[in-house]
Amino acid sequence: MTDVTTELRTADGKSLKAALAASQVRAKRRAFFLVAPLLLFILVTFVVPIGQMLKQSVYNDAFSSTAPALDKWFQANPLGTPLDEGAYAALASDLKLMKENRTQGQAGTRINYDVAGTRSLFTSTARKINRLEPPWKEAILGVNEGWSDPNLWRAMRSASSPYTIDFYLAAMDHTRDKDNNIVPVNPNRAIYGKLFGRTAMLSIIITVLCMILAFPIAHLLATLPLAKSNLLMIFVLLPFWTSLLVRTTSWMVLLQQQGVLNDLLVWIGIINNGQRLEMMYNKTGTIIAMTHILLPFMVLPLYSVMRTIPPSYVRAARSLGATSWTAFRKIYLPQTLPGIGAGSLLVFILSVGYYITPALVGGADGQLISNMIAFHMQNSLNWSLAAALASLLLGGVVVLYWLYDRLVGIDNMKLG
Repeated sequence: MTDVTTELRTADGKSLKAALAASQVRAKRRAFFLVAPLLLFILVTFVVPIGQMLKQSVYNDAFSSTAPALDKWFQANPLGTPLDEGAYAALASDLKLMKENRTQGQAGTRINYDVAGTRSLFTSTARKINRLEPPWKEAILGVNEGWSDPNLWRAMRSASSPYTIDFYLAAMDHTRDKDNNIVPVNPNRAIYGKLFGRTAMLSIIITVLCMILAFPIAHLLATLPLAKSNLLMIFVLLPFWTSLLVRTTSWMVLLQQQGVLNDLLVWIGIINNGQRLEMMYNKTGTIIAMTHILLPFMVLPLYSVMRTIPPSYVRAARSLGATSWTAFRKIYLPQTLPGIGAGSLLVFILSVGYYITPALVGGADGQLISNMIAFHMQNSLNWSLAAALASLLLGGVVVLYWLYDRLVGIDNMKLG
């Protein structure tokens, strides 16, 4: 049977099928140009930075770019080869090059990430390298016996390639021994696992507290008359109109031992002046301040779901003999699950990456992994380790998002 559309023509004589196809192409082109600015913005501010972070976590050429002679020696001699005169001759050549280019500090810092104290070893030896003469092994060891450390040479061998997984090992409290085997670090130096665990635990506590506090607030917003509901909504949104730094410092004033809350408890007589509560620079301060700051992010998704639930459903259940608790548990609560899931996921993700509030009120016991990432970015300047920690944190959030999609379904999420 002949296709009818191929025989139809437009007013100007063109094929109707071709005209429809051209019209669809133009519509798609217009739609693309409409979203192109947003796509470009996401690419520049989101995709590219994350890509650079992921690369930085496995790429560091601070040593490999400054030690070409050692790189050649490592490639020609497998792990376990005795450190002969050729190894120290390559080291001497690279130290001279480092001194000439003033990169001995850069190279030493890279090795210092793995073996503590080696930055000074590089800088002190590079200052004297031009006065040394062969045999290089005897001359260099005469400057500092530390150059005979097998672990130092293992670290230099690993760093001779710009690509490495050592920063991920460090982020998981592991390292390599002198034989290049992956081993746990000394328990006294195992800090990142504890920080990840503390971050997850505090984030869960904060999420649960926000859910408990937000549920009755959202219910009131959804059931009160419009005038009262709008007034209450203003109080919910008020924190968004106040600087985060102001809110955090306000909690510092309230929670410190000589602060408002302790003064009030002493005045009421609940505690003595010598029994003031420590609510600052610990987990307690972090939980209280972050719960207050993140509470609106739980209230709004819950409210957006609750306002769509017809009150007649609960009344019908009550009229059929259900108690208030049964009607709530079997009728009302299941319909709020999309809001609970969306709010919980949002608050948890915000909690694991929070930085300012734990840094100000958390102290040593209340700081999260984000504070350690900031430390490596700003103080130790170990950007590769910071990128590895951030990548693990990002991976955990992605896994959580995937689990939520599998168990609940992203399509059931309601944010407003």
